[in-house]
Amino acid sequence: MLRARPSHLRVEHLDKPLGIDTSRPRLSWRLPRGTRTQLAYRIQAGDPGRPSWDTGRVDSAANTHVRYEGPEPGSAAGTSWRVKVWTDLGESDWSEASWWETGLLTPHAWQARWIEPAEAEPAPAGRRPAHLLRRAFSLGKPVRRARLYATAHGVYEAFLNGRRVGDAELTPGFTAYRSRLQVQTYDVTDLLTVGDNALGAVLSDGWFRGRHGFAREADGFGTRTAFLAQLTVTHHDGTTTVLGTGPGWRGLPGPDTAADLMDGQETDLRAHDPRWATPAYDDHHWEKADVAVGGLYDDFTRLTGPLAPPVRRVEEIRPVSVTPLEPGRHVVDLGQNINGWVRLRSLGPAGTRLTLTHGETLDEHGDVTTENIRAFDWTTRALLPAGQIDTVVSAGRPGEEFEPRHTTHGFRYVRVEGHPGPLAADDVTGVVVHTDMSRTGWFTSSDERLDRLHEAAVWSLRGNVCDVPTDCPQRERAAWTGDWQVFAPTAAFLYDVSGFTAKWLRDLAADQWADGTVPNFVPDPADEADRRASAEGGMNGSAGWGDAAVIVPWEMWRAYGDLDLLRTQYPSMRAWVDLAAHRAATRRHPARVAARPTAAPHEEFLWDTGFHFGEWLEPGVAPDLDPTRDRGDVATAYLHRSADLLARTAALLGHPDDADRYRRIAEGARAAWQAEYLLTSPGTEAVTVPDTQATLVRALAFGLVPDRLRTRAADRLAALVRSAGTHLTTGFLSTGLLLPVLADHGHLDLAYALLLQPSPPSWLAMIERGATTVWEDWHGTDEQGRPKMSYNHYSKGAVVSFLHQYTAGIRLPQTPDASAAGYRRFVIAPCPGGGLTSASARHDSPHGTITSQWRLTDGDLTLTVGVPPGTEAEIRLPGAAPTLAGPGTSTYEIRLRSRPARP
Repeated sequence: MLRARPSHLRVEHLDKPLGIDTSRPRLSWRLPRGTRTQLAYRIQAGDPGRPSWDTGRVDSAANTHVRYEGPEPGSAAGTSWRVKVWTDLGESDWSEASWWETGLLTPHAWQARWIEPAEAEPAPAGRRPAHLLRRAFSLGKPVRRARLYATAHGVYEAFLNGRRVGDAELTPGFTAYRSRLQVQTYDVTDLLTVGDNALGAVLSDGWFRGRHGFAREADGFGTRTAFLAQLTVTHHDGTTTVLGTGPGWRGLPGPDTAADLMDGQETDLRAHDPRWATPAYDDHHWEKADVAVGGLYDDFTRLTGPLAPPVRRVEEIRPVSVTPLEPGRHVVDLGQNINGWVRLRSLGPAGTRLTLTHGETLDEHGDVTTENIRAFDWTTRALLPAGQIDTVVSAGRPGEEFEPRHTTHGFRYVRVEGHPGPLAADDVTGVVVHTDMSRTGWFTSSDERLDRLHEAAVWSLRGNVCDVPTDCPQRERAAWTGDWQVFAPTAAFLYDVSGFTAKWLRDLAADQWADGTVPNFVPDPADEADRRASAEGGMNGSAGWGDAAVIVPWEMWRAYGDLDLLRTQYPSMRAWVDLAAHRAATRRHPARVAARPTAAPHEEFLWDTGFHFGEWLEPGVAPDLDPTRDRGDVATAYLHRSADLLARTAALLGHPDDADRYRRIAEGARAAWQAEYLLTSPGTEAVTVPDTQATLVRALAFGLVPDRLRTRAADRLAALVRSAGTHLTTGFLSTGLLLPVLADHGHLDLAYALLLQPSPPSWLAMIERGATTVWEDWHGTDEQGRPKMSYNHYSKGAVVSFLHQYTAGIRLPQTPDASAAGYRRFVIAPCPGGGLTSASARHDSPHGTITSQWRLTDGDLTLTVGVPPGTEAEIRLPGAAPTLAGPGTSTYEIRLRSRPARP
């Protein structure tokens, strides 16, 4: 009988990674079921009979991020590994073997050269075709192993002998291309044959030169698309054959006559020859591809392997209805707002032209509208087209289907025009497309409205993780820093975002300006000089947005315990705080200078100049982009917050001098904030300036209010909520912090009252109005009832962290050390309320599954918790002393002093 053994072996942030770019990756595993603690481990790499690396027994509790210290494998080398552990139950069996394989680690490993499609004059942005590229070749010996390494300036799909390579979408993904360009590695052993073969690629603009962002600018990284691929074939006799892009490749515009990630895709299936990537195809009429040199083409050091799972087609949805509006015009309702595209069959006779318009909502006539997601030109203020339109011309072939894979859309509804009909629900499939991360968090309760809210937040996240964390999947599709700063802790409970976020943070550091400024969105197609010169150039470096450079790495530390991520991001974190501190110390707002010509001592740490978005989108408050406005209340608060977290990071990384320096900045910023914005006189009703919910929430959450005034500040916050009719007035930055702050300061009932508020502005008002994702605007419509703004903006969905952390009660320490981070130590402290009779949450942590499930019966609370091996939970129940729970399942019962109030 086998003894229990370690499981869930991982390499870096992936399970069995192919093509990683480090020769010394970190290894992780979960302890055997039924164990409590790990006493030691032993890792072997290579052949189990003659391992190339054997740690022997290592007395340690570490089971995550253990560095491989064996012989460096070099490029294109596979390494198998296994682990056994000693626990309280004794010595385990060896785990099942796992593996990793490196990619091409050095520029010298590349024999291929970049190629560009022959393109005399590029078409206008949004109208550019996807190009086909191909090369026929012959193999004289059987294949033992074959790898294809590929990347592009643009978006590519690779084909071998007519078959699509891999299942990743929108490769190579979106990164800071000038500094980092991902290479995909594919196992293509089974796609090759002895004799004639052909390698091909479809290449479109993608993020490299396609439209991007609010302004829908094109050619951000360059004006030409390009492809780079290297096929390495190992034969049974040990010899290798290498084929790379370069001379001898040919190309021409393909049947995708226009392909843009924002505008959409146009395809003429009559021009599609299914043989184009086979060796039998005659390509003599194709033009020679151009070998590209100079600039980025010569920099092979920027080529990098994967940190995160790729984008994939992760789910398919059948429509809930197909409604004919008039002959040849149908509206398809998927019943769910998604990111992706549709697969359409029954395309009609040859020559039938179908137009698919994708939108999130319907107008008063029941037709698809995209007016709510139109952006405008910053200079002229003229509205821009919404895009999201696909077109296909049928070839009339039996079984013909249309599935655009060189664009994506944010939508629930599709208007199909030109279809001869009838169009049935079985003819349309919604394809959900996003980074293929593992789901790790779930919540249910006795109130189905909260369950629907939770799923809306999940779907909003899914709609905005298409390789980068976007703000919305339609109007802008830009990875705004502030959005991920706000939502990252919530995301880390719901999904494994460790690799996804590590990838994005490296792009943030790469795109950070020389002075430490963090661009509003990352990656930014414009370089620093072009962005500074743009119409919105002066709007970069806002407090709350740029602070993502510090807050997001810290939240990843809390969730995953990855100290190397903090180490990697540390220079970027320092650069941002140094910039903010320098501006605070060297600049003063003109109004303050006029009122107080001589600066007070505390102003050394008062950040009151420069552009800041401020709280942003407070209900009833018009957006104000005035760069001269004094937003020192927000900026100084974030200076304190980031400097404090940076000081803690410096201490963790062993930089005591830095820790002291940033602690001084944090304390100085808090003192400056208190001097300028805290009202200490007992005769005043207000506690802060400005006297708003947002200011009080931020002050209490960031520790800006002295202990002696915290109760008064919390009571003032509660009073402002009640005076607003038990509605929130917080904006973008503080809405996700509102309910936890109320709950932590004696106002749990009011927190639940806000959560369950049925009228706008509120979360449940969206849900009751049919939202399946979280809206950007609380009302969703303007005064005339017309759809307003994006219907998929996840930032407000951060409220579901309250469901995880307070309703169900699964919480991480705020400032964990290495013995607690990554759920090694956590708290379960459920806070029943809101009339709920039951709630449960589950989280798949790095160490295993954590569960918290409670039920309330006639005032008796029964709590059942699950704690994974190698971890410990502190159980806090209302009115009871805290207790510790080790691994396993435990049940607690307590009589509540009073039944939780229903708001």
